[in-house]
Amino acid sequence: MIDLKDLREDPDKYRKGAADKQSPIDIDALLSLDEQVRAAQTELQNLVAERNQIAKQIGPLMGKVKKAGEAEKQQILAEVESLKAKAEEGKSKEAELQGKARELEEQRLEIWLQVPQPADPDVPVGKTSDDNIELRTWNPDGFDPVKSFKDNKGFEPKSHIELGESLGLFDFKRGVNMAGSRSYVLTGDGMRLHNAVLQYAFNFMVQDNGFKAMSVPVLVKEDCMVGTGFFPGGRDQAYHIEETKRGGGYDQFLTGTGEVGLMGLHQDEILDEDSLPRCYTTVSTCFRREAGAAGKDTAGLYRIHQFDKVEQVVICKADEQESRDWHQKMIGFVEQLLQNLGLPYRLLQCCTGDLGQKNADMIDVECWMPSRNSYGETHSASRLYDFQTRRLNLRYKQTGPDGKKKQTVFCHSLNNTVAASPRILIPILELYQNEDGTITVPEILRPYMGGQSMIGK
Repeated sequence: MIDLKDLREDPDKYRKGAADKQSPIDIDALLSLDEQVRAAQTELQNLVAERNQIAKQIGPLMGKVKKAGEAEKQQILAEVESLKAKAEEGKSKEAELQGKARELEEQRLEIWLQVPQPADPDVPVGKTSDDNIELRTWNPDGFDPVKSFKDNKGFEPKSHIELGESLGLFDFKRGVNMAGSRSYVLTGDGMRLHNAVLQYAFNFMVQDNGFKAMSVPVLVKEDCMVGTGFFPGGRDQAYHIEETKRGGGYDQFLTGTGEVGLMGLHQDEILDEDSLPRCYTTVSTCFRREAGAAGKDTAGLYRIHQFDKVEQVVICKADEQESRDWHQKMIGFVEQLLQNLGLPYRLLQCCTGDLGQKNADMIDVECWMPSRNSYGETHSASRLYDFQTRRLNLRYKQTGPDGKKKQTVFCHSLNNTVAASPRILIPILELYQNEDGTITVPEILRPYMGGQSMIGK
C-alpha cells in the first residue's frame, strides 16, 4: 500500500509509476475521493465539536433555572429546548455524514489497494518480460549453455519427463486421475530427491546463513492475503475455501508462497528496533491456480498447481540502502546454493512492466533446462520497501539521534525463493543425466539421500 500523504505531495510520481507498470489505475480518481473523505471527516469533527459545545452550554443554563423567576425560567427553558433541537439536528446530520464518509472510504480503499509501488528509478522501463535485462550468468566447469547438450556431454539428452518415466520417478497419469490437470505423484527416488533438495535448502538458510526456522499456516484469512499484497490483484490465482457458505465465520485461502505466512506473523505489531532485521525461512506446500496459463507448459513439472518451496523473508529498518544491501545478500544466498548444486543459471533484471504491483525492484534467477533449450525461472527476489508493511500495519519504534524513541515507522520487507520443488528437479535431472539413462545425484544432496550417488543403478 502506498503512502497517501506522499501521493498527495507528488502525484506525478505515482502516475508515472502506474504507467511504467502498465497499470490502468486512475490516480486522479483516488485523489478526488481522498479529498472528499477528508472533507467529510472535517465536517464530522466540526459537528461533534458543535454538539459538545452545546452540551457545555446546556449544563450552566439548567443550573440557573432553580434560581430564576418564572419569566426568566421560561426563557431559559426555551433556550435550552432550542439548543437541544439544534443538537438533535446535528446528530441527524452526523449520522448521515458518517454513512457518507464510510461509503467514500470504501471507494477510496478499493482504488488505494490497487495503486502499484513505483519502481525504483534504476529499474529499466519496459512492457513485458521480453524487455528484461540479463545481468550475469554462471556455469559449472565443463558446461556451456551456448553449446548444445550433445556438444557438452557427448550424447542426446532426455527430458525430465522421459527420465522420470524410465526410472519411475513420477506418475503423471495417477496424479491427473486424482486431482486433474497439472497434477503429479513423485515416486521412489523422485520423492527422495525432492525432499533432499528441500532439506538441503532449508538447512543451508538456517545453519549456514543464520535465518530463523519457522512453520506458518498455508490456509489463511483474506486480510492476510490483502495485507501481503496478493489481493486484490492476484485473487484469480488463489484457491478459495468458502467457509461462510457452510456456516463458518470467514473464508480462507490457500497460499501460493510461504512469504504470506512469514510476513503475516507480525501483522498489527510494533517491533523493537533492536530486534531488526528479522530473517525468517520456512518450507511450505504452495498452491497456485495458474489462471491464464491454459496451454502453457501443460506437460511435466514446470507449471503445476501444488509444489513445495523453501522461502526466505527479511524484515528490516526503513532505510533504502539497508533494503538494497539485503536484496543483494538474499540473491547471493541463492547463487551460492545453485553453484553448490552445480546448476547453470542467469540473473535477469526485471523491467517495470514485469514487476509485480508491490515490487520496487525484482531480480529473477533462471536455471538452464536442456528440454526447453533455454533458461527457466526458478527464483524471484523482491524488494518492497514499506508497501507490504503498510498494509499489514507492521512497524517499529525508531530511535532518534539523542537515543530516545521518537517515532513509530513502517518496516521494510524483502523476499526470495530459496528452492521450489519439483520445478528445480527439472535442471537437476536433465543436467545430471548420463548416457546410460542413469542420473548422478549432486554431491551436495547425497547426505540427504543416505549417501546414494546414482539413480537408476
